[in-house]
Amino acid sequence: MSADIKAASQTNAKKRRVGSVALQVETYGLVIVWLLTIAFFGWLRPESFLNWATFSTMFGSQAVLVIVTLGLIIPLTSGDFDLSIASVLTLSSMMIAVMNVNMGIDLYICILAVLAMALVTGFANGFFTVYFRIHSLIVTLGVGTFLHGITLWISDSMTISGVDNRLIEAVIASRFLGIPLAFYYALVICFASWYVFTYTAVGRRLLFVGRGREVARLSGINVDRVRWGALVMSALFGALGGVVYTGTTGAADPSSGMAFLMPAFAASFLGATCISPGRFNPWGSMVAVYFLITGITGLSVLGISTFVQDLFYGAALVIAVTLSQLVRGRQERAQ
Repeated sequence: MSADIKAASQTNAKKRRVGSVALQVETYGLVIVWLLTIAFFGWLRPESFLNWATFSTMFGSQAVLVIVTLGLIIPLTSGDFDLSIASVLTLSSMMIAVMNVNMGIDLYICILAVLAMALVTGFANGFFTVYFRIHSLIVTLGVGTFLHGITLWISDSMTISGVDNRLIEAVIASRFLGIPLAFYYALVICFASWYVFTYTAVGRRLLFVGRGREVARLSGINVDRVRWGALVMSALFGALGGVVYTGTTGAADPSSGMAFLMPAFAASFLGATCISPGRFNPWGSMVAVYFLITGITGLSVLGISTFVQDLFYGAALVIAVTLSQLVRGRQERAQ
């Protein structure tokens, strides 16, 4: 009898060790794949890929995408979608250009105006979603299209350049360790988002609402307020992304900002498969952004045409959503 108990104990201990290893692989799997991707392209093109200039460019140029992705995961965590965030980014960039270049308004006032616009947009998204019970996907799609129309109107569908050099200096021209300051802004925002998600009541409420609105409501959480606030914060992140984007390019284009939407969703869902598997999380999202851009940069170094970017992001979105659903389903069954 004692031998059977000892054998069962050893079997359980072995299962726990295997489960622990599997959990670690799942948690850091994307990081491992990212490092392997770097090693693969570095092996193929060491002279053009494995140099600090390449990584400095990747880190600095994708800071805007990191900020947009961090904004997206806020409403995604509470169970909503924000398709207007790219339009907020584009309008923010154009507002800064029009006000600063064409009207001669001081840069700081332009940034305040952009943040105010984002607050109004987030308020509108939340109002129609919460009070009229319209799905956030429809509301934010409509609002985003409306904002895009405003962007085309105020810009006369033209690119505006000549933005105040102070913004360019603060975002892309100044560097630390060879990396533009834009990357460090994104890093700080990621850290702040992680702290809020992990250690504050607001982050817990977002998670509870996303997992089950009715249960959250019965637990005393004001579900409507949480969802509304998430959409407001998403719009604010979009505006911050617009400010950084303007500083990165030194100009405003009426449509280029829309290209951030698909990659941001791909990175959001892909990031939900690592670091904190099964939930949208800031660090996972940041790793996902740089994993995706590493793959695209590596393929470009190999001489593959630029159309690979759309192929890569589209495939990544489908695969990421599938993996995140599998991880979440497994966790729910385990619970």
